[in-house]
Parts: sequence; structure tokens; C-alpha cells
Amino acid sequence: MIKYYGVDAEFSLEGKTAIITGGAAGIGYATAEFFSKKEVNLCLADLNPNVNEVAKKLQDNAIGVAGNATDAEYRKKVLEEALNAFGRVDILVNCAGIVALESAESLTETDWDRTMDVNLKASFMMAQMIGKYFIDHEVDGCIVNMASQAGVIALDKHVAYCASKGAIISMTKVLAYEWGKYGIRVNAVSPTVVLTELGHKAWDGPVGDAFKKEMPSERFAEPDEIAAAIAFLCSGGAAMITGHNLIIDGGYTIK
Repeated sequence: MIKYYGVDAEFSLEGKTAIITGGAAGIGYATAEFFSKKEVNLCLADLNPNVNEVAKKLQDNAIGVAGNATDAEYRKKVLEEALNAFGRVDILVNCAGIVALESAESLTETDWDRTMDVNLKASFMMAQMIGKYFIDHEVDGCIVNMASQAGVIALDKHVAYCASKGAIISMTKVLAYEWGKYGIRVNAVSPTVVLTELGHKAWDGPVGDAFKKEMPSERFAEPDEIAAAIAFLCSGGAAMITGHNLIIDGGYTIK
């Protein structure tokens, strides 16, 4: 049961511990940076072999664990190292993800499988592991899964990506439904194009300019805007929000 302690007007996260997959770059790093300002203990999980150094730039006590989230032993190592460093875990943010840009008739089976393994399977298995930890230790924990605007609309040459992100949204709802009785909240965020380094590479130029003209906001999102929404969903101010997919798209999907 989600307990009511009164609305936290400060949206405080001080003293919480968060595991962030894909935490060394992009939205994951922006989330880590935002969390650091909210005095959250950080465990960053990322393929980047220098993720521990990246973490230390944000906080002296932050840790980074390098490896592949599709590997079961690595996922266990992430949880163990977070517990060794901070004694508990309160938050999981599943940000690790990839995209294979190809037409539906040309997408290879290898690219389909890899997209599903990274975007969907790894996110579920990480959520399952952390969810079990929350249940076993009676933690009123919070999980935020990175979905996408592509999970609710069709995008050209994004068939595997759209499928994986649509599945993330459905998965999020089921986890919220099953785990609500334990006080665990599970939500998803679905951004439009986000101006990370990869976002700039993919969408700077005429294609991106045409896309923005279809958006009421007439602009793409900045990474810290997504991080702020994630932080809100993890805070006491969102205590009654679970199973929700928060679309952050400048109004694109309201049409």
C-alpha cells in the first residue's frame, strides 16, 4: 500500500540512493546530475569503462559500475556495489537504451533482438531484481522506466525501437499493478527528441526542423527537462502516481 505521509512540498530526495542505468551519458547522466543536486546517493551503471570517473565528477561518494545491463551477473554486481556503498537502494531509473534506424522490410533479426535485449529485457530484469529487493526489505521504492514518444506513435524507420518502447509502457503498468500493495511505485517517461549528443547528431538539420514544425512547442527537449520530470516522479510529491506514462513531447501527441 502506498502510505500517505502528507504532501512533500519540497519534493525532497535527500539521502535516497538511486541506481541509474545508462548513467554516464545522455538522459541518464542528466538525471544523475539533477539527482546529485537533490543530494541523492548515486550508483551509475553503464557500458562506459570510465563510468566510475564520470560518477566521481558529480559526487565524491558516487560510484559507477561498468558493464552490460543485458548480463545477469553484471546486474547483480550493480545492486551489490550500491548496497556495499550506501546500505540501501530506494530508486531505479532504467535509462540504458539503443536504436536501430532501418525500414521495417530491411531490419535484420540481429538488430531486432539486440534492441529488445537492451531496451526491454534488460530493463525488465533490472526492475525485477530491484523490485524483489524492495519487497524483501520492505522499501517503499520507486522505479522509472525510460519509454518514448515512439512508444505511443509511429516513427519512420523505428519499428524495433517503437515496439520496445511500447512494451516498456505496458510492462510499467503491470509492475505498478502487481507491486502497489508493497508500496512500490513504477512509472514511465516518454520524451520526444531530446537534445543529448546523440539527439543532436540524429535530428540537427532539415529533418529535425520539419519535425519541430509539427510540435506546439516548436522545439525539442533539453536533457535536464526530462531529468526534472524523473526526479518529480521519484519524490514524495508524486506519491499517488503509479503506472503512469508521462509523455514529455511539447504537445506533439495531442493532435
